[in-house]
Amino acid sequence: MSLYASLFSGVSGLGAYSSALGMISDNIANLNTVGYKETRASFSTLVTESRSSTSYSPGGVQALPQNLISRQGLLQSSTSATDLSIDGAGFFVVSTRGESVNANSEISFTRAGSFNPDSEGFLKNTAGLYLMGVPLISGTVKPESPQLADLQPINVSDLTSTAEASTNVTLRANLQSSQAINAAMGTYDPSVKATSMSGYAEDVAAGVAVPVGIKPDFQTNIEVFDARGGVHTVTVAALRSADNVWEVEMYVDPPTDIVPTVGTTGQIAAGTVTFNGDGTLNVPGTTASLLAAVNVPWSGGANAGSLTFDLGTNGLSDGLTQFAGESTIISSSANGATFGNVIGVNIDKDGIVSALFSNGLAKNVYQLPISTFQNPDGLTRRQGNSYTVSDQSGSSILKYAGVGGAGFVAPQTLEASTVDLAGEFTNLITIQRAFSASTKIITTADEMLTELNNIKR
Repeated sequence: MSLYASLFSGVSGLGAYSSALGMISDNIANLNTVGYKETRASFSTLVTESRSSTSYSPGGVQALPQNLISRQGLLQSSTSATDLSIDGAGFFVVSTRGESVNANSEISFTRAGSFNPDSEGFLKNTAGLYLMGVPLISGTVKPESPQLADLQPINVSDLTSTAEASTNVTLRANLQSSQAINAAMGTYDPSVKATSMSGYAEDVAAGVAVPVGIKPDFQTNIEVFDARGGVHTVTVAALRSADNVWEVEMYVDPPTDIVPTVGTTGQIAAGTVTFNGDGTLNVPGTTASLLAAVNVPWSGGANAGSLTFDLGTNGLSDGLTQFAGESTIISSSANGATFGNVIGVNIDKDGIVSALFSNGLAKNVYQLPISTFQNPDGLTRRQGNSYTVSDQSGSSILKYAGVGGAGFVAPQTLEASTVDLAGEFTNLITIQRAFSASTKIITTADEMLTELNNIKR
């Protein structure tokens, strides 16, 4: 009977508008929640199928939540270095447990980037979710396409007093083209102490009155680090042997810093460097062992090191050169360092997390991946303003910031809620009036049923 159908239609209106009121209430309550995304009520008709064109059967209405997760909130400045937001598409990856991804941890995604270190040094947001990142090996190496299994909770407090071994040495120097060919070239042999530059350096360091070996025409010292942070000196020495040709030795000073072997004096590499007629480096004519990785067997129990010397580019004057000016060092540098205590954290727009140390050095330790989805509005809401994958959202695709449509990380900012308070209050009035109208349907249907019951008395 249509009277009962009208009654039920009014009841469905009460339920739908009650649900809508709940959505509006949540929106208003989360007006100041970082990264909160507004939920709207979308109303849909409930139609009772009727194949007759002469009669009508009321159905009702239902309220369906419409999640506006993909909307970008306003980015607001913050003074905390670990407050983060995403300028563009994507979500931070967070976990419920402070450990690597495993069967016991629950991965979710959020744009609420108010992270702070906990008592153990892990970065957590206000909901207690741990920020996940890709560990950077040697400060730079990372997987090309990050996977969830590659992620770890970010913790910089356990980096105190760590060290990074030197692996690359860059040298820029000029060797004087007018330098006379050394008179000792007739007996020069780098494999014998008495006729090598490294042998001469060893005797000078030992204070020998009449040192053996051959005095270099040019030499420079470079500081490098072993895997434990120990500081060592590597000397690059050169001896002019012919036109456009120099003999070069690389040795550790003092020789006791490396494990001794028969016939060596701290020497780790030796060979010939050749120059072109215009004073630039001739790489094909240079001994390959001077340009390849050199094994350095540090003494005292430190792991053996591997040093690669960058002497310049073939045909260019960006490394070793041979011009008429005096032999001189222009610049030299080596990577690696000994780190002190962690005093801070820095995060850049690419999501690279750097630990700042008390001795003024910094080390890249993690990179934040950005998770993107085909349909972010289809994600499932979870506690703590986070989301999980659903059938409607599609799978999580991890990317680095700024790659493949992923947004950039905006450090020292927080994303504001997308709630429009004026709009919510307007919707609140509309829903209240609609709810009141639905109650009128029920009372009217009730009055009509009462009249119907009064027919038989």
